[in-house]
Formats: sequence, structure tokens, C-alpha cells
Amino acid sequence: MKHHSTNKSIFIIFLLIPLAAGALSALFTGNMSGSYASFTKPSFAPPGILFPIIWTILYLLMGVSSYIVAQSDHPDKLLALRTYFIQLFFNFMWSILFFGLSNYLLAFFWLLLLILLIIIMIVRFYKTSPIAAYLQIPYLFWCIFAAILNFAVYLLN
Repeated sequence: MKHHSTNKSIFIIFLLIPLAAGALSALFTGNMSGSYASFTKPSFAPPGILFPIIWTILYLLMGVSSYIVAQSDHPDKLLALRTYFIQLFFNFMWSILFFGLSNYLLAFFWLLLLILLIIIMIVRFYKTSPIAAYLQIPYLFWCIFAAILNFAVYLLN
């Protein structure tokens, strides 16, 4: 029974890692919803209230996905997890660049790098566990949408 509770604890840790990264980024950034409300946005910009909901779901999917990879016996799992943590750092830094520093253009290019890292991560996760890779697809699509929104905010502000 100890093995089962150990796996459960590890699972919870993997869920908490991306949630903590998002929370810390928000903490360092300050009033994101106030910033979001203050700048000129394109017509397709979603209401600010959706962002914490969507990001919580995406972070939970990241946690589940990374846990699946970590539990696999695949020889490339460490490379896949290294890529996961690198992209998580890029994710962490984006809101600091965008909201904290209001550097919309740098944040846009940073987001393009993040998207590239997410694609690499998905490919590496797929080799380890196709399900883990599929769980990352909403995150990829959301970041592509975020890049379009980011660039529009840059142009409008």
C-alpha cells in the first residue's frame, strides 16, 4: 500500500509544480487583471475573467501529462521532462515580460520561443506517452492564440 500512496504524493507534486509556477509568476507580475483591463485590446480578446480559469485547466493538464511521462520507463523520459521544465520557465517569464515590464514586443517573441518549446515537448512526450502529448495540445493552441492576442496588443498600444 505504501507504493500507492507514494505515487499519489508524486502525482500531487506534479500537479502543484505548474500551478505554483503560474501563481508565482502572477505574484511577481502584480495586478494582471488591472493591466489587462487598461490597455487597448482587439475585438477578439476574451474577457479577463477567463484567463485564470483557462490557465488553471492548462496547468492541471500539464501536471497530469508530466506525471505520466515521469512514471514511464521510456529511456527518453528525462529529456522530455527537461524540455517540459524549460518551457515551464518560459511560460513563467512571459507574464513578467508582458504584464510586469509591459514589453509587448519582447513578450511576443518570447511567446514564439515558448510555442517552439511546446512543440518540441509534445514531440518528446509523444515518444514517451502519446496520451501525455495529447494532453498538451490545448496548451499549444492556447499559446498560439495568446501570441496572436499579444501581437495585436503590441500593435494597438
